[in-house]
Amino acid sequence: MKAGVFFKENDLRVMEIDKPVPKDNEVLIKVMACGVCGTDVHIFCGDEGCFPTPSGTVLGHEFAGLVEAVGKDVHSVRAGDRVCVDPNQLCGECYYCRSGIGHFCEKMTGIGTGVNGGFAQYCTVPQSQVYKIADTTSYEEAAMTEPVACCLHGMDLCRVSCGDTVAVIGGGMIGMIMLQLAKISGAGTLIMIEPVAEKREIAKKLGADICIDPIGENVKEALAANRIDRISCVIECVGKTSTMEQAIDIAGKKSVVMLFGLTAPDDAMSVKPFEIFKKEIELMASFINPYTQKRALELIDHKKIDVSSIVYAYEGLDQLPVILSDAKLRAKGKFIIRPQK
Repeated sequence: MKAGVFFKENDLRVMEIDKPVPKDNEVLIKVMACGVCGTDVHIFCGDEGCFPTPSGTVLGHEFAGLVEAVGKDVHSVRAGDRVCVDPNQLCGECYYCRSGIGHFCEKMTGIGTGVNGGFAQYCTVPQSQVYKIADTTSYEEAAMTEPVACCLHGMDLCRVSCGDTVAVIGGGMIGMIMLQLAKISGAGTLIMIEPVAEKREIAKKLGADICIDPIGENVKEALAANRIDRISCVIECVGKTSTMEQAIDIAGKKSVVMLFGLTAPDDAMSVKPFEIFKKEIELMASFINPYTQKRALELIDHKKIDVSSIVYAYEGLDQLPVILSDAKLRAKGKFIIRPQK
């Protein structure tokens, strides 16, 4: 079968490897769609993602497909079921798992980051990690369950209330998901800060009340012109120290600043503690997707959130190395790989 195998920095090869065979408690999935995530880019560029990635690992952790076979101990799904995958398998035994904060599991298995994942025509996963999807949900939509689940955890931490003013910095896939989750949570005014005009137009269609171009406009002046007195929550979805500093700068008094974007491990930002003190800012971060996969799938299955309008292109596996190595190409939007193409 074909698979996208990571070897080292800037070295991912689409090559033939053996088709996996499911163990007793595993499910063999024919992968139909797998999203290209910022974490994949970090790994490709030589930075650590959420977990270390051994050389020879098939990347891809946002995926969905068709169950082709199951091990003898699998009872929750069967061949022919359509499923998506939660890529983070908890051990259930360590201190963090037993303390109800399993996303910090000391022995977590990261499918597509630590072990072989969904940038392949087939992938085996433990039955505990698969979720059946609705007949009305496409594989491409279902593949976005993992990023929606991650965003849900972040949104839970933001504690957005009805009528709040929420600003999202960055109109990529994650920013667009956060925008919609803030709307569902009852935000009264939604602001998107994004330099790409096409993405600002999509944001408007998805519910943004105000869209600001941070390159062509002065953000604070634009906020004042729109009579924004206080932003109660700012969600940074770019993963750059400059936009994280901007998030703190524009945040209102008694606000939450969510630094959701993933930076390189050694990046450092400039923070003025006095500013945080004066505005009583609650500075937050969000780590992966603890216990939110099912909720995310419910939102997608019932069309409460649009994960299709923000996809830029669907490509075959052969294009994966090109996408990962070309920042200008990735800046155009979300790519989804169809391994069977």
